[in-house]
Parts: sequence; C-alpha cells; structure tokens
Amino acid sequence: MRRSPRRVAVISVHTSPLAQPGTGDAGGMNVYVVQTATEMARRGVEVEIFTRQTASDLPPVAELAPGVLVRHVVAGPFGGLGKEDLPSQLCAFTSGVLRDEARQEPGWFDVVHSHYWLSGQVGWLLRDRWGVPLVHTAHTLAKVKNAALAAGDTPEPLGRLVGEEQVVAEADRLVASTPAEAEALIAAYDADPERVRTVAPGVDLQTFTPSRDRAAARAALAPEAGPMGDDHVVLAFVGRIQPLKAPDVLLRAAAEMIARRPELRSRLTVLVVGGPSGSGLAQPTVLVDLAAELGITDVVRFLRPRAGAALAEVYRAADVVAVPSHSESFGLVALEAQACGTPVVAAAVGGLPVAVSDGRSGLLVGDHSAASWASALERAAVDRTTRGRLAAGAIEHAQAFSWDRTTDALLATYAEAASARRAPREVAV
Repeated sequence: MRRSPRRVAVISVHTSPLAQPGTGDAGGMNVYVVQTATEMARRGVEVEIFTRQTASDLPPVAELAPGVLVRHVVAGPFGGLGKEDLPSQLCAFTSGVLRDEARQEPGWFDVVHSHYWLSGQVGWLLRDRWGVPLVHTAHTLAKVKNAALAAGDTPEPLGRLVGEEQVVAEADRLVASTPAEAEALIAAYDADPERVRTVAPGVDLQTFTPSRDRAAARAALAPEAGPMGDDHVVLAFVGRIQPLKAPDVLLRAAAEMIARRPELRSRLTVLVVGGPSGSGLAQPTVLVDLAAELGITDVVRFLRPRAGAALAEVYRAADVVAVPSHSESFGLVALEAQACGTPVVAAAVGGLPVAVSDGRSGLLVGDHSAASWASALERAAVDRTTRGRLAAGAIEHAQAFSWDRTTDALLATYAEAASARRAPREVAV
C-alpha cells in the first residue's frame, strides 16, 4: 500500500529558499522549493529544508511557513563561495545534516528530495544512512547546458558531469519538469526509464492574476522606470543577469526594432528586472555597457529584483515578457507572466515549448538573432490585435499549471518510491 510521507527532508545546498529570486544563484528552483514545501505542509506533511548557512546572523532554524522549517547548516565560510567551490564542502554539509537528524527519534524522515546535483550528492548519502528513498530533481543538466552555450560562456566542469551521472544512477526516482528533460536524462545520462517521472512545475494563481488596469501597474513602476503611457510598448526581461539567460538578446532586438521603425524610440521601454549571477558576476555592468554600445540607454530601465505582488505588477505593466534563454529546463517566469495575462516571446529550447503555447499564449523563436527576435516582439507587442489574442490565450494556458497539481504528483512519487523500496524487503520476509 502506498502511503503519503509524514516528514520530508528537502536538500538545497547552494541556494536558500529564503533568498530573493533573480539574484546570485536564486531563481526558479527557489520558487519551486518554497511553493511545493508550503503546499505539502497544507496537506499535513512536515517539511524540513536543509541549506548552507551563508551569513553569521542567520538563525540555525527558521520557519518558512507553518509546517515548513529551514535549517541553516554550517559548511565552509559564510558567504563568498560560488557553486564551483561548494563540492569541497559537501562532506561538512552532510555531517551537519546527519547531526541535526540524530537529535530526533529514529525514522524521523520518510523521504529525501534533493534539488540540483550538489544536493543530490548529499541526498545519496542520507538515503543510504537513513534507509529511505531518494527523489531527485536536477532543475538543470550540465550536458544540456554545454550543448547550448552562449558565446563566450564557460562550460560546466567535468566534476559536475560526473556528479550528475552518479546521482542519476543512485536516485530511486528522478523528477523531470518536461518530457524533453526526461528524454535528456535517459539519452544523455542513461537513466532507467522506470525511475523517471515527469512533473510539470506550477504557478501561484492567487498572486499572478490578470488585471484590467494596466495603467495602474505602469504607474506603480514609474518611480523606478519612468512614466509609461498607454501608447508605450513595454518589453520586460525578468531573471538572473548571466549569459545563459541571454538578456542581451532582448537589448539587441530592441535596437533592431528602433532601427526598423525610428518613430518607436519615443514610446519603447525595455525593463530588465534582476541581478548578476553565475558567470555574469565577472561582468556586472555588461548590460549597461551593451545598452550604451547599441545606443538605446534612453529606453532601457534596470530594476531591482522583486517577488510576489511586486513582480506581478512588472508582468502586468509589460506588453510582452521575453525569455530568450539558451537553455531552460522549464521557465517559471513564462508561466507567471502568462498567468498575469501577458504574452511571452521565448526561445524554443528546453521546457519553454511546454511553458509557452506557440501562437496561442506567446511566440517561440527558433534562434537568438536580433532580426528574428525583433520580428517576434513586433508581432506580439506592437500589433495590438495579435497582442490581445495572445493575452487571452496566455491566461487560459497558465490555468493548466498549479503548484497544487505539482505537489499532488510529487507526493505520489514519494509514496511510489517508498513502496518500491519496501517491496524487496517484504518479499524477502
């Protein structure tokens, strides 16, 4: 018989669920962990999230929501460590998690869910120590990223590739966000198809909602972005500023749009909402410099990262949200924007063809050239008839995704993994 777990240990080594998405290493994975943990707690499942402590003033334990605890594990110096430095701290991190669990009664956790390969390495050891199933979500895969690198970006190192292969071989269940990711796990990592489950991420349909008053959303952003009238064409990028996410593609496309239609300059606004991350940290001003080089500094506005209702206002203010990533396992930004009634123009890569319904809720672009992106953005944002049709489709498309459904599928996967793990012992008895 399959039973829902009582307690779940969630491992998120390199980024805390308390961090602001859009900065550092915080992004869609943080949203995923927070939303699914909160939904599990609403169903009576206790969740403890283990993450590395990155500041001396963080408490050992923090309550994220009723039934959800975040445990800060000391592993290496506070702050100052990039993802490339974290493999050296996995032993210390694992030791810290084991010490925390040892204070509880035996059999405290029923399942371990690891997020990203670093966490998978930890989860693999915890699984063996505690005798519980390991469920792993990769979020991104090195082999997939390396096959679609942006020009000048740094390939993922061999250590990560090997680490991912080990986790894929050891996990009791692998959770993929889309059929394409499931296929990549099987084809590129030799994953056992019987252990792979496809579970689409969701969107917070209570926070990200449509609004009939776009003028109010634009007015709310005016102190940062400047005035944006109803006749303005507003394009937005939301996410971490790094080559993988390709915000430069949007800037180049905006310059191309102005070159084609000079009269558009006076009413075009490009919002870039996010902070430097990953390899983008080496050049934190790269987009500012690019805007100057392209001669579009007057139309580009850089806004601080934000979440929840404040982020929803950005989506509602925009005519189109651009997601030009070179690689994307799913694309939560695309779902959030569409839930707000804003069409999305996205690269036809990874999970984005699932997150965006081409021609219905947005447009997919087959390359990263300025010409192709300018044409797609003109269709979706400047042509009001097309925008209206896509906006209606965006709302409808987003309704098919919810964290409620995602959590139901994850709990079913946990129960299945636990049942499969018990089966050999029961047969032996």
